[in-house]
Amino acid sequence: MLKKSDICILLAVFIAFVTTAFLWFTGQTEEGLFTATWIPSILTFSIYFKIISRKN
Repeated sequence: MLKKSDICILLAVFIAFVTTAFLWFTGQTEEGLFTATWIPSILTFSIYFKIISRKN
């Protein structure tokens, strides 16, 4: 079952992905590439916090 925090993380990733696609297809490729780097960053931080929470 997904926790509320998992849903928030997935929502943030989805919003970043939609923003990236919008910027890319409207011709703002540099801005689209910049926001595309947010997606793996958000997922990496969520994995990190999940690992820390399981150790406690």
